[in-house]
Amino acid sequence: MVTIAAEGLSVRLGRHPAVTGIDLKLTSGQLVGVIGPNGAGKSTLIRGLLGLVRPAAGRVTIDGADIAGLDRRAIARTIAYLPQGQTLHWPLSAERLVALGRLPHLGPLSRLSGADAAAIEAAMAQTDALHLKGRIATELSGGERARVLLARALAVGGLALIADEPLAALDPGHQIDVMALLRGQSRSGALVVTVLHDLSMAARWCDRLLLMDGGALVADGAPLDVLTHANLARVYGVTARIEPGEEPLVLPTGRV
Repeated sequence: MVTIAAEGLSVRLGRHPAVTGIDLKLTSGQLVGVIGPNGAGKSTLIRGLLGLVRPAAGRVTIDGADIAGLDRRAIARTIAYLPQGQTLHWPLSAERLVALGRLPHLGPLSRLSGADAAAIEAAMAQTDALHLKGRIATELSGGERARVLLARALAVGGLALIADEPLAALDPGHQIDVMALLRGQSRSGALVVTVLHDLSMAARWCDRLLLMDGGALVADGAPLDVLTHANLARVYGVTARIEPGEEPLVLPTGRV
């Protein structure tokens, strides 16, 4: 079990107030989607939750402990992080790239153990990437690379996973696979937080949505309580077709 909380969290990027006054509590067993238009502060919020940017005000805690005082290696073992749009510079094999997810568990000069190898194998199987093991990561397609990088995050085996736009570059089938995987992680007891742009995917798969706009958290709750006509018009400036049910559909249809 793990709990991540923000208390009055504000973050500035240079002179720009990117996130302002965020109060929230995230607990294990949930798949939480972070949504909002471009520039809303979604990525900055999750970087703030990870302690990767210094707060201008407020604080973030992990299980009640201020993240500023925690060891970075301990944080990396607890929370796996998949950033968006990573550029690969080194010609590692896909398997060796995934193995980097085990680094927080290794001491200086340590070698991968059998347990590490099993975690790597399982992560690559979960993301349909086992057949890519021997391929050079810089030579993979965008979608293949995205699956390998997700496997690297899964290989950490953390109590929480934070993924920034994990569906980018994926075809529809693999998008569904990834959302099912993220939900499965949450159902097994992990806290999973993911930034999404596809509103139907967010409505269908997530337990809870955080709607960001202008750096502020403007709605927080069950998907169809957040994805209302009023919120979509106010935040995204769009009209939408919203169909509730077991597999909700939220389809933007035009500008307000």
